[in-house]
Amino acid sequence: MPDDAAAARAAAEEESAFSHSPVAPDVTAAYGDHPDQVIDFYAPRPGPDSTSAAPLVVVLHGGAWRARYDRSHITPFADYLARRGFAVANVEYRRGGAEGAGGAGGVAGAEESGGVPPAGRWPDTFDDVAAALDALPALVGQVLPQADPRRTVLTGHSAGGHLALWAAARHVLPADAPWRTDGPASLRGVVALAPIADFEVAEKLDVCAHASLQLLGGQDHFAERRPYADPALLLPTGIATTLVQGRTDLVVPQQVAESYAEAAAKAGEMVGLTLLEDVGHFPLIDPAADACAVVAEEIAQLAW
Repeated sequence: MPDDAAAARAAAEEESAFSHSPVAPDVTAAYGDHPDQVIDFYAPRPGPDSTSAAPLVVVLHGGAWRARYDRSHITPFADYLARRGFAVANVEYRRGGAEGAGGAGGVAGAEESGGVPPAGRWPDTFDDVAAALDALPALVGQVLPQADPRRTVLTGHSAGGHLALWAAARHVLPADAPWRTDGPASLRGVVALAPIADFEVAEKLDVCAHASLQLLGGQDHFAERRPYADPALLLPTGIATTLVQGRTDLVVPQQVAESYAEAAAKAGEMVGLTLLEDVGHFPLIDPAADACAVVAEEIAQLAW
């Protein structure tokens, strides 16, 4: 259990990250018929010069794959990246909870009576992320001509960090996986922020009240579905990958990221792991925190 000082600091970090008002996108486009199958686009500010387009950063939000956390909470981070000259695509996807919880209005979906709201939907959450990434190049061409999809970096926070790692590994999914692609995605790289990157370790640590167990449909399905969903089992990808992790993260402890990095090394792939001192879970996406600037620099190193 964390001591009182650690818990108080974590609470202050969370309060700061959620204190920013949501930032409306320049345009929103649908990649499917469900209300949650949308992508918000932010044009780079200042815009690129006449001879080049801006790298595209695809953002996958966290929130333990639960409906109460939609993309609105990460819009200040998306805007922060846009103000640093990136074109940004902020992806929404179906999460666990009430059907039709779409939009960017904050809390959505009712919690189970007296318990924890369900995390994710199988297979809908994965269907949506795959569909969004597949539709993205065409949508970018239609609504965000300032972006260069040939220089795309995928990033995500917490549960979104898991989805970013998973999306970059679709070409190494089992052969019968409906989301498998013939080859690797056209990505400059992945920057996963405090990702739930190893389900076995996450479950041992009870990360987000066993959210990864819920995502896969409970104990009866956990073992059979892990090879289709757990990034630690989907290696090597051959795609440049960096994990950014706070050492004092009480939500997704650093052991989860370290385990993924170790699994990557055993698979013959080097994964960068940036550990930040005196940083918890939420400063990574908080524009007011120094850690957010570190994240932007990690993205820039891959994108530019």
